[in-house]
Amino acid sequence: MLRITSAQINPSIGDINGNIALMLRAARQARDASADLVVFPEMSLTAYYPGDLLDDANFQTRVEAGMAHMLLATRETPSLYWVVGAPVRRTGIGKPFYNALLVLKNGEPVLQYAKQLLPTYNIFDERRHFEPGPDVARVLRVGDVQIGLMICEDGWNDDGQDYAVNPFQRLADAAPDLVVSINASPSNVGKREQRHMVFGAACAKHKLPLLYVNQIGGHDQLVYDGASFAVDAQGTIVYEATRFAEVVTTLCFDPVRQAFMQGDGANLPTVPRAGLPTMEFYRQQIVLGLKDYARRCGFTRAVVGSSGGIDSALTLALAVEALGAGNVVGITMPSKFSSEGSVSDSVVLCRNLGITLIEHPIKAIVSAFESTYAQSFGEALEGLPLENLQARVRGTTLMEYSNRFGHLLLTTGNKSEVSVGYCTLYGDTNGGLGLIGDLYKTEIFALCRHINATTGREVIPVAIIDKPPSAELAPGQKDTDSLPPYEVLDEILKHLIEGDRLPPVERALVDADMALLRSTPQGTALITRIQRMIARNEYKRRQAPPVLRVRGKAFGSGRQVPIAAVQYA
Repeated sequence: MLRITSAQINPSIGDINGNIALMLRAARQARDASADLVVFPEMSLTAYYPGDLLDDANFQTRVEAGMAHMLLATRETPSLYWVVGAPVRRTGIGKPFYNALLVLKNGEPVLQYAKQLLPTYNIFDERRHFEPGPDVARVLRVGDVQIGLMICEDGWNDDGQDYAVNPFQRLADAAPDLVVSINASPSNVGKREQRHMVFGAACAKHKLPLLYVNQIGGHDQLVYDGASFAVDAQGTIVYEATRFAEVVTTLCFDPVRQAFMQGDGANLPTVPRAGLPTMEFYRQQIVLGLKDYARRCGFTRAVVGSSGGIDSALTLALAVEALGAGNVVGITMPSKFSSEGSVSDSVVLCRNLGITLIEHPIKAIVSAFESTYAQSFGEALEGLPLENLQARVRGTTLMEYSNRFGHLLLTTGNKSEVSVGYCTLYGDTNGGLGLIGDLYKTEIFALCRHINATTGREVIPVAIIDKPPSAELAPGQKDTDSLPPYEVLDEILKHLIEGDRLPPVERALVDADMALLRSTPQGTALITRIQRMIARNEYKRRQAPPVLRVRGKAFGSGRQVPIAAVQYA
């Protein structure tokens, strides 16, 4: 019988000593549970992904010192094998590092395996710093149990569609009793189910049980959900760790029956086939993403421009959940075009959330700009420039508040508006982080209703949810003056931006909607118009703050599109 501890931890990029402290704490728990080995996530020494820090000489020195420190730490648990991830220096032609799995015990290295499949798609760019490992299987013998070892992407090519080599097959040929995979798999809607499908199929094909250990935490745009799991030799998911939380769990593995059990030998509870409902997934992912972004960047408080609209309302609600009501401030900045509800709805919202709301009218500031502009340039400010001026005055005010009081400014743009440029550069795009920038407008409405339903009270006023969306930068302005209804726009955007990265069920619905649109000249013209709007506004997105990624393809590092390009002739 093998006792194995899954250590789903939340390491911080570059905090090498802090990460070792997390690992040592989990190793002590594993020792106290009489475990034979403890398994940590991919790149657990540095956290995933350090990027170009790997090019920095000082960082390289700290990694080497961390390796020595980690070896020393293993002496505190002399009978315990540590399975860890780290960048390991290599020599010869090629990139300077391996993305490596190391087995350590009582101050000594026992085994090293280098990741073979280095992803370069979507948000990944591992080939930038790492050289692929050799096409070999590495197996660790612990007592009577043979444990095959792999790293994340190595397990995703068992169908042979993406790479010329198949590490899972190579490992199966070595006939281990159990496979252990260390991972840093970022989260997006549908990703849990995708992991279960891919690894469940591979385990069933090769008749091999597997333990999959993943990191959690927010790192810039990316959020890792953990959701570590175990699969039996029939491909059934038999254990799953809580998502979005640090979890250290010791399991028993019987190599004769190829079965996982609880640490006390009891049967494991059934793992639900369905994961979190989509809106609850969005909520938890964004909340953890903000918590870790703020903590790792040194912020404890946040400020949001409260327009009385649904985007700022949702941003404020999520910020309060992540940081606490006492650490969030809303600022309402009415202009001469603002509706009465712009302020009154903000007042009700902030009262519901228990946060401070500051009113800072901008009518006089905008008037002063108008006056001096006309004097200097001989023309009045009107139309779009005047609309954008209001947004930029608000953006400047929020940035000055952030500078003076040390709050993190959260931008409030959603994916629908940001896609088509329905935002003002250096205005409402100002900020350090976007919480809802990967949610379409229709999802904004749904998430607001979900928050109200799950909290059992009207946190976000129904008046805000029900009012027609408007930037309120001109008399009587509505979003639908220049955009199609969001129910139509969002389906077009999903098709054009995410396409194959949509979850299968959502993809089928989007494809049906697109086929219907393309069946008419008006629909085809609308699709072309939206394509051009997306392309024309690439420059805005390039200068906008990072947004927390919740869907399969988000603006930011996972979408590399040139600004100066003819995308649609």
